[in-house]
Formats: sequence, C-alpha cells, structure tokens
Amino acid sequence: MLQLVGLKTRQEFLAVAGTRRKFTTPGLMLQVRPRDDGDATLAGVGFTASRKVGNAVCRNRTKRRLRALARTVLACDAQGANDYVLVGRSETAARPFSALAGDLRTALRRLGLVRVSAS
Repeated sequence: MLQLVGLKTRQEFLAVAGTRRKFTTPGLMLQVRPRDDGDATLAGVGFTASRKVGNAVCRNRTKRRLRALARTVLACDAQGANDYVLVGRSETAARPFSALAGDLRTALRRLGLVRVSAS
C-alpha cells in the first residue's frame, strides 16, 4: 500500500497541472506528475474544487469524497513516485461512491498508472 503525502502549496498544484498529463471522467479529473524524489513508496495527493462546483458546502463535500476516494483507491491501486491531483466536478458530490471509484480506476488505467501486483 502506498503512503499518501498531502500536496499543500499552490506551487505544488501548479507543477502537477503544468505537466498537462490528465484524464477527465464524469465524476472527476485526475492530473499526474512524476515526483522529484522518485520514492516508489510515496504518492503526493492534492484535492481541489473550484467555485464552479457549487457553494462552500458542496465544495467541502466534494473534497471530503475525493479524500475518501484517495484512501480507498489510490493507496491500493496507483503507482508510487507520482503526485496526483484530484479535481472535483459538479457531478462529484451527487455521484454514487462506487461510480466515483470506477472513474478513478478508469483514469489510472488510461494514464498507465495502475500498480502491477506482485502475485
């Protein structure tokens, strides 16, 4: 399982967005960038929801759901040595959690970032 480290600063978020490597699904957008340290046991994770998503209550709910998604899907299925930014969309707050998990797995697969199991 990956250890997830939070991305905190605007500079870190802009660095991930600057690579222009992303995949958009109905429930979220996933942006990815290789980590500078190259540590395969770590993955940087950031969450964002713009004002287009809704009011503060809706944005906070969206980010809570994205955090839960990262703990369940990214920690188990994603490759390490990358920084991930999960961007909430207007559908994120109301979309069923299983559908959001499927969206994230699809994005990881399409970007070629699914961890290969050792078994």
